[in-house]
Amino acid sequence: MIGQINIITNLILRQISIKPKIAVVLGSGLGDFANELTIDSIIPYNSLPDFPISTVQGHKGRFVFGYLNSIPLMVMQGRVHYYEGYTMQEVTLPIRVMKRLGIETLILTNSAGCVNKKFKVGDYMFITDHINFTGQNPCLGIYEDELGERFFDMTNVYDEELIKLAENTGKKLLAAGRNIHTQKGVYMQFSGPSYETPAEIRMAEMFGVSAVGMSTACEAIVAAQCKLKVLGISTLTNMAAGLSDSKLNHLEVEQVAGKNKEDYNVFIKEIIKQINQLSNK
Repeated sequence: MIGQINIITNLILRQISIKPKIAVVLGSGLGDFANELTIDSIIPYNSLPDFPISTVQGHKGRFVFGYLNSIPLMVMQGRVHYYEGYTMQEVTLPIRVMKRLGIETLILTNSAGCVNKKFKVGDYMFITDHINFTGQNPCLGIYEDELGERFFDMTNVYDEELIKLAENTGKKLLAAGRNIHTQKGVYMQFSGPSYETPAEIRMAEMFGVSAVGMSTACEAIVAAQCKLKVLGISTLTNMAAGLSDSKLNHLEVEQVAGKNKEDYNVFIKEIIKQINQLSNK
């Protein structure tokens, strides 16, 4: 795996002129954030050897490098998923490449089903912890020292300082009139591509889960092995199965995720600004 990571990293380095320390993975319906950047380079996944390709509507499948104001940034505009037929190692390959490129802080965004009845559709949930319910771990397999520790701690995968920073940012924007309502909770990743059943959601409730989805936890696991600081943000696009009369569909997820696009982009931009200031102290 190290050989593949090095080849991809070197190809990317030849095409970019910036050195970002912050990366953002954009979830379903959230890809427009990349348009906020002053572009340095755009690198489609299919231009990289043996790199997994996004096949899901709403995921453009490319890396965007550019400046957010004066902050160099790496954006993954569309992720790949386990349910697309890739191995967990392939799904999380981009995170390992990010580490190799010098990324220190990773913002993982997703669109998620809301399990916590006290939360509302349209809220943003900061992930405090996760349950990986896919039955797979992306760090399984032959061990290579350069990937990180073989047995690594998962106690504080989602950085508490970053969560507090993001919470304060949300409160300030809400007070300024932006439609930003934030929550905190545990996220549970299922394999997909089918949505969860009502019985699975009842199980998730008993486990103390507030949101469910088909990504993110596996990426956070690899980020933990790579010792990246992680901030996870779920856009709650629908009530989970059995909690409303509506049937679940991907189009609704995309529409709800993109409905508050302007305020969401301001929210993410301000979080990145605060993270950059924090890292420069």
